[in-house]
Amino acid sequence: MIIVAGTVRIPADRMDEIREVARATLETTRKEAGCIVYSYAVDVIDRGLLRIYEQWESRAHLDAHGKQPHMVPWRAKLKEVGASERSLHSYEAGEGMPVG
Repeated sequence: MIIVAGTVRIPADRMDEIREVARATLETTRKEAGCIVYSYAVDVIDRGLLRIYEQWESRAHLDAHGKQPHMVPWRAKLKEVGASERSLHSYEAGEGMPVG
């Protein structure tokens, strides 16, 4: 399994502008082959920080995701609102275990 985790900074006063495109991106991506989890979350304390978390069955599925046409409007909207400080990393993971 491949895990992608990271953040992107969006001007807090423009966060509402990304919601429609974010929702469409989430809904379409979650239907992609190999997608296990795909989510965005606004940080509770830092409203301008968007957290991204993904799980993919394989690196090939993740690579295919990056080439999907529905990613074009998402990337364009991020550019339009002045997103910055994008920091995403991928990790190879084995089977997880419950915590606690």
